[in-house]
Formats: sequence, structure tokens, C-alpha cells
Amino acid sequence: MRLLVLCLCAATVACASASNRGSSGAAPTYIDVTVTLDASTTPVYEGDAPMRFEFLKEMRRGDPLTLSAYSLGAHSGTHVDAPMHFVANGASIDQVPLDRLIGPARVIEIADDIQAITAAELGKHDWRGAPRILFRTRSSIRGWMTSPLFHRDFAYIAPDAAQLLADANVQLVGIDYLSAEQFGASAPRAHQILLGKGIPIVEGLLLTNVHGGDYDLMVLPMKVGGHEGAPARAVLRRR
Repeated sequence: MRLLVLCLCAATVACASASNRGSSGAAPTYIDVTVTLDASTTPVYEGDAPMRFEFLKEMRRGDPLTLSAYSLGAHSGTHVDAPMHFVANGASIDQVPLDRLIGPARVIEIADDIQAITAAELGKHDWRGAPRILFRTRSSIRGWMTSPLFHRDFAYIAPDAAQLLADANVQLVGIDYLSAEQFGASAPRAHQILLGKGIPIVEGLLLTNVHGGDYDLMVLPMKVGGHEGAPARAVLRRR
């Protein structure tokens, strides 16, 4: 009887372990799609606050502890734009619901020669039905999110494509450079359209080694009260 109980316990543990590993038998693989914040390698949007990281105390210098100070803009590296960024009475970053930032997402691959992701370009891809859309563009192909040089000709979401996404009630939109808006645009229409519908925008994603397809997404921005955006940690797992 004791042997039978032990066998049943072992079987239960094995089943639970297999369930945690998934049907393939392999442990879940998480892909960190967050750029490392480093003043020497991370681009900063033209005119935005520079990044500064310093040690106030450092054990390597003989101090009893290591203590750092950071100075950076709210839209540094991988970050989330909350509605407040371009909507006067929009929600601040601490008010963005977690269920918009966590859940199924689809990565759409955009060719290197495409700068404007228009409604016509969006129509060439299988995006409908996906609750969250992430665009992998020329910025990933060219490695721009790990180069300190700011590039003005990054791929962006055109207003007509933003309207399609908003009308489809997507939960979140992401892109792999520091803005979803065309550099020098006369008006921030893509932002206004998406944020106006309460759709957070994740910018600065590191999608260099990510292929198109369906994933589970988790994006957790710093919880800063009453402000329009914040750096975030973003993770994908292939579905």
C-alpha cells in the first residue's frame, strides 16, 4: 500500500512537470525584447533627454556598498506611451490596465524597403483577429535599436493604418524604434488615433532575433504616477 502511494505521488509530480513544460516537453522559452539602457549603445530620440548612469558609491573603489543614480527621459529605450502622451485627459502610465499589456500578440514582419506602414501595406499581412500587433521593421533588420546613432528614416505607422488598428479594437500596438510616428510629421496623428482609443503604444522593442508569428507578450512599464510614459521590460514567448 505504501509503495502504491509513493508511485501515485511520483506520477502526479511527473504530470505536473510535463504540464509546466508544455506539450513539446521543453521548458517555455522567453525572449527578452527589451533594449539594454546604455548611453554608449542605446539611441535617444532627437531632442529627448540624454541618458546618464553613474555610481554614487562603488565597492570597486573601496566603498562599503554600490549605489547608482539614473537620469533619463520617460521615452528611453523600450518604453510605453500612455494615452496622456497626446490626449489631454488621457490615462497616465500608472493607469494603463495590465490586461492591455499582457496577452496574445502577433509579430508582423515589414520589409526593409518599407518606411511607411500604410493601410495598403497592413492589408498585405494577416493581422486581423490578433489582439496585439507588433511591427518588426527595417529598424530590426539594420540593428538600429542597438546603435547610439539616431536614424530619422525609421519605419512608422501611417495614420490610415493606425485608424484600421483602432477600428479593429486592438489592445496594444508596438514597433521596433523610438517612435511609431513619422519623424518630422506635421501632426502626431498615429499617436492621437491609437492613444485616443486608449491603445497603449510600445516603442523601442528589440525584435532583431524575432520572427513573424503569434506570441504571448508581457510588457511592464515603470509605475510612475501621473506621467505620460515610462521605460518598460518586454518579454515574448512563442505560442
